[in-house]
Amino acid sequence: MPAAAEPDHMRFHAPHLHLNSVFGGDWFGRKAEIFARFFGTPTFIIVQTVLVAIWMGANIWGLAHFDLYPFILLNLAFSLQAAYAAPLILLAQTRQADRDKAMTEADAQHREALSQASLERQQIATQTQQQILKLLEQNTELTRITRELTQRIEELTRDIHNRTCQEGRAAPA
Repeated sequence: MPAAAEPDHMRFHAPHLHLNSVFGGDWFGRKAEIFARFFGTPTFIIVQTVLVAIWMGANIWGLAHFDLYPFILLNLAFSLQAAYAAPLILLAQTRQADRDKAMTEADAQHREALSQASLERQQIATQTQQQILKLLEQNTELTRITRELTQRIEELTRDIHNRTCQEGRAAPA
């Protein structure tokens, strides 16, 4: 007997696989996604805090003189970072929302298919139960007919026996 095929649990997700890469599958898309994901990590916050502290410390204590207080270049660097980070993060959120919506729709289709399969199995079970009840009724009827026939055979056997015995007595020897 051949082995049954494995069910494809991801068949409803397959049409949405193109949404897996947030920024596309090319080099820039992969790097942009890595960059956007890095912005929300503790590592990014710690590294940025350390760099800002070094920048400010170097300029305050006179180790460097490229951005004196009020740190206009640092402010410009933060503005530039925000100008690039915000659209990347928003794009990542929008594409993630698209993926979530597509996967939710796929999950809904999967649940609907499971529900349909369950209904079909329930209908088959109901039909099977009805067939079993019909067979039981037929069996009961056959049992009743068999009982009646058995009683009729017994009656006929007694009748034949009685007639045979009466004929044996009536005939002179």
